[in-house]
Amino acid sequence: MSMTSLGISTGFMIGYCVLAQTARRLAKRFVDREGIVPTLINEAIAAAELCACCFELIIVADNFGVAAYAVFLFMLTVWWGKVWGDASACPYTHMEDLVEGKTSLKEVALRTWAELMGGCCVYRIVQVFWWFEFAETHKGRAFEDCNADLQVHPYLGAAIEGFATLLCRLASKALSEKEPKFSSIIDSFIGTSLVVAAFNYSGGYFNPVLATALKWGCRGHTNVEHIIVYWIGACVGALLSVPIYRVPLVRRFLVGEQKEKEE
Repeated sequence: MSMTSLGISTGFMIGYCVLAQTARRLAKRFVDREGIVPTLINEAIAAAELCACCFELIIVADNFGVAAYAVFLFMLTVWWGKVWGDASACPYTHMEDLVEGKTSLKEVALRTWAELMGGCCVYRIVQVFWWFEFAETHKGRAFEDCNADLQVHPYLGAAIEGFATLLCRLASKALSEKEPKFSSIIDSFIGTSLVVAAFNYSGGYFNPVLATALKWGCRGHTNVEHIIVYWIGACVGALLSVPIYRVPLVRRFLVGEQKEKEE
């Protein structure tokens, strides 16, 4: 494939990131900052940005390989870490907050709904862009049937998504606590590496909203299998990170916390 096609894909992702950042600034300026509404808007914008870029990353991976996909994903995650603020575009982070008593079940449900709306609705924008077929890599992609990325048994896929999500969350918690230099870059590198490791098995989504927006109803798995792998698997892995991170042995390994000296 020509570099022109890669340039067009790059331009789309940059353009959508600019559009999302503009939407965030407009929301901050015109929406009342009190209450949950601005939080939901930010979650919807972040999810739409995530899913729009990842739809285009599918094109990159299919035509230019996993290495190119990984480079773009790494740069995007670094960018998102800098501009999303409190938004996560991922429901299990709110579930963790619920377990830790930091939020309510109502807020978890509303944030998840906002993320699903943003992530799923943005496909229409992507579809129109593909329909114009500016790049040869977009030919026929706007209306073709999608195929699932799950290449293993659903239970194994759920275990892969769950275990990788657990590792991601433990790493993020440790980096958030220690705050080393370039922590956001380190976090992005770890996440991208795990995605690449799982790419040929479950797809390496580690985010229920992202997986649902990109792969719900695709050929290769049933809707129940999709829920088991990408919702139950990832959410269980994330929730397990909460008690596991509190284990003294784990904390000593991740953050170097020493045993309290006996008096």
